[in-house]
Amino acid sequence: MAIYDYTCSTFTDFNDPKNVKQYKQALQTITGHFGKRCPLIINGKRVKTETQLASTNPANHSEVVGHIDQAGIPEADRAMDAALNAFTSWKTVSVNVRADVLFKAAAIMRRRRYELSALMTKEAGKPYAEADGDTAEAIDFLEYYGRQIIALQDTDKAILSRPDVERNEYRYIPLGVGVIITPWNFPLAILTGMTSAAVVSGNTVLIKPAGPTGVIAHTFVEILEEAGLPDGVVNFVPGKGSEIGNYLVKHPKTRFVSFTGSKEIGILISENAAKVQPSQIWLKRVIAEMGGKNAIIVDEGVDPKDAARYATSSAFGYSGQKCSACSRLIVHESVYDEVLEKLKEATDAIRVGDPADANTFMGPVIDEHAFQSIAEYIDIGKQEGRLLIGGTVDNNTGWFIEPTIFADVNPNARIMQEEIFGPVLAVTKVNNFNEALDVANGTEFGLTGAVLSTNREHLERARDEFHVGNLYFNRGCTGSIVGYQPFGGFNMSGTDAKAGGPDYLLLHLQAKTVTEAL
Repeated sequence: MAIYDYTCSTFTDFNDPKNVKQYKQALQTITGHFGKRCPLIINGKRVKTETQLASTNPANHSEVVGHIDQAGIPEADRAMDAALNAFTSWKTVSVNVRADVLFKAAAIMRRRRYELSALMTKEAGKPYAEADGDTAEAIDFLEYYGRQIIALQDTDKAILSRPDVERNEYRYIPLGVGVIITPWNFPLAILTGMTSAAVVSGNTVLIKPAGPTGVIAHTFVEILEEAGLPDGVVNFVPGKGSEIGNYLVKHPKTRFVSFTGSKEIGILISENAAKVQPSQIWLKRVIAEMGGKNAIIVDEGVDPKDAARYATSSAFGYSGQKCSACSRLIVHESVYDEVLEKLKEATDAIRVGDPADANTFMGPVIDEHAFQSIAEYIDIGKQEGRLLIGGTVDNNTGWFIEPTIFADVNPNARIMQEEIFGPVLAVTKVNNFNEALDVANGTEFGLTGAVLSTNREHLERARDEFHVGNLYFNRGCTGSIVGYQPFGGFNMSGTDAKAGGPDYLLLHLQAKTVTEAL
């Protein structure tokens, strides 16, 4: 099976009433399982602890989706021992067998697609299309990485031998035990991508998922078990980042850490992982994606209606809780006023509400912490710019924040520089394209960006000078597809890893050369 056989999943068409009906049925099904307990999974065994974390529906915070047992240091040690033991055998399993586990897991996800998406609607607050895209991306990661590890077997063809002198062999071998620390915003896709890349490369892992989406993470591990993954290869150990997260990052037997989350935590993980512990015999590898402050540039001559459409979908899709979300709009002065007018119209038409309603475009933010943080940034925005629309928050039933736009914002303002991770868009005016590029590059991040322009010279300049890992022309700045747009950024956006790309698995492997004299 060649990597070229891979094609991405198609998205579900929710304009078709049949698909909407199936989704609603899935919502009813998963609601019937609410309140279940999700124990730790260590070496294939269910482990219950004295402490559980209640996972709640962000659109209705009185509704409990499930109770997730929380690991402490003893459980973390037990899981590390299980992963170390499993590594001795899993690393010897052929890549074809490892890949087959991923392909089987992808098949299971396809069968359960509506159920998995519906669970994300309830636990992560994702509207239908956003949740469906998350599930599709998870399937794509499994299919893509399964093919990629098989393709890596052909590495030897690029290595030369000397006839009658020596035969040279070049192979990739796994690293060891990894710690996978996952986010809540793509609770299935990113979890699946990070875990499957490590496992198909022959490593064993401990998963510490984000607290708000523990039920989804638990369900994913169950799918891997159903797909035939041996006990101990993946161990499920949710718990406090300040406790077991730090402990496992510093553990001398941890070989690598794969993390997606905030800049602050990513920096802390890098610092802790860099310090060599007693009995540690390697330097740990860190694979980190840490967010962004992404910008869309609107050049002169661009249709203001198009600009508003791309900006609002990129800024307010999943309530702005994507690391790729547009939070800065940089607009040429010649179209600035018209773009603001169309932005206001487009934003006013956005339907905010319970994502379980098929007509909802934007649901709640994830939890109380996010709600309070975003509300504080809205207050800051009222001091730094002109409130164009939105600004209202409501936590009576769920964590709801209106899509909010501030105009006339200084490029150095806090809401133009700091990651808000919510439905807040700051708009600034520029005099020319040179200034637009300067503003776009004027942050510590470098994840995604987009340029809307009819000027080919400007697009080519941006191709070279807009310093982001994922750059898009004449479209929004969100929605990368596995295998087509490898994802990952520069500077404080992470370690330049490109998930869903041709070199991502290499971050989980080490190369070995073997020479035999003839």
